Amino acid sequence: MSISYSPDQLAELDSRAMMSLEPDETGKVHPLANRWAHRAVGVILAGGQARRMEGRDKPLVKIAGKPMLDHVSHRLEDQVGTMVINANGDPKRFASPLPVISDVIEGFVGPLAGVLSAMRWAQDNAPHAYWVISAAVDTPFFPQNLVDRLVGAMGGPEPAIVLAQSGEHVHPTFGLWPIALADDLEAFLKQGDRKVRLWAEQHICSNAVFSGHEIDGIEIDPFFNVNTPEDIEIAEAIADGLAEQAKT
Repeated sequence: MSISYSPDQLAELDSRAMMSLEPDETGKVHPLANRWAHRAVGVILAGGQARRMEGRDKPLVKIAGKPMLDHVSHRLEDQVGTMVINANGDPKRFASPLPVISDVIEGFVGPLAGVLSAMRWAQDNAPHAYWVISAAVDTPFFPQNLVDRLVGAMGGPEPAIVLAQSGEHVHPTFGLWPIALADDLEAFLKQGDRKVRLWAEQHICSNAVFSGHEIDGIEIDPFFNVNTPEDIEIAEAIADGLAEQAKT
């Protein structure tokens, strides 16, 4: 599934990304949405062991009648040029048209293994991409401007890492990861390290701060994640609230 652009096509897309602006309902001008999608490969991190989900496969857990994998892929698809699923085990269980890639580092060493796997996939299949954008499969309500905000929050020259934040909490499974750092990340993991922020903070690293939707006067964390069976009930309530807001 190789994706390629000619040099002229990339130059045009980059120029449009830097220059394109659109007005909002008040007339204020903002950058065009999803303008850097062509430089981004999305990876849905679905390789966790789900120890607190009583043996259920998180990507297939349904919220509002759809598997969480579908919720996450739908939110991410317009924000990136292409997507992959990072998961171990039988890929056929997802019945997804997306490529499913397993960890290139064995031993379930955490989300950075999925990020590295996506980086290696991108090097082979999307050589024009600058970044891997990660999203956790158990977080079905994350922002639909995630990539634009992550790119906009880069705190220094490339290669720079950006992590998502809501309130005081940083979400290391939602980040912008320069593919140029693939070798450095692989060396870090092979040393036996696995902490996301430990590796991220060895490089230029900043945070993009997000707020959530309000439902009945309560702000909902946009990175609410479904870890336990009890969390499924909360996610169903959030989905119902967002659906009602969409009708108004």
